[in-house]
Amino acid sequence: MCLFLLSFQPLDTASSKMQTSAFGKSKGLRATLAEGTWLEAFDGLGISLILTCNPSIQYTVFDQLKQKLLLRQRLKNAESGGNSSQVALSAFAAFLLGAISKSVATILTYPLIRCKVMIQAADPDEDDDEESERPGKSRSPKTMLGALHAMWNKEGIPGFFKGLHAQILKTVLSSALLLMIKEKISRFTWISLLALRRYLFVSQKRIKSA
Repeated sequence: MCLFLLSFQPLDTASSKMQTSAFGKSKGLRATLAEGTWLEAFDGLGISLILTCNPSIQYTVFDQLKQKLLLRQRLKNAESGGNSSQVALSAFAAFLLGAISKSVATILTYPLIRCKVMIQAADPDEDDDEESERPGKSRSPKTMLGALHAMWNKEGIPGFFKGLHAQILKTVLSSALLLMIKEKISRFTWISLLALRRYLFVSQKRIKSA
């Protein structure tokens, strides 16, 4: 994971700069990567490493909700006299749990996500121009603590979650669909393995009897 982040962090930084650049000041990918130093290309790397906990939170919440839902279904089947062992998530339930788990992970980590974007999108040249015209103006935050402090001073607590609804819409739907497909594929694979095992057992039994 660390090697993956190190390899693609410059592209992530360039993407943030291109998306947040003012109209008429946008540059191509090559120009964006070429400007500044290599150290600036890895801005936000520390936060990116911390944000690797986002999928861990998502899958932990998903598994906990899944186990509780399956346990409730097993108890309901046992009370009705049905087979409590063959219980699986429906496509809708998997989609819903995936959306909930991703929403929880996004809300908990969103302040760090916004910090990373602020750090990567900071324009040192613009800051230098503004500082020359307005003495005492602070430079754009280039550290996590600096970004958090800037958001707190300018916008307060709501600033930590600015743009959260767009981030949720962007990530929740894709994650929910992914987990729904994963659950159905896992279910199909498990059934296929059981059927193959039964077929091999019957075939072996017939060979021995022959």
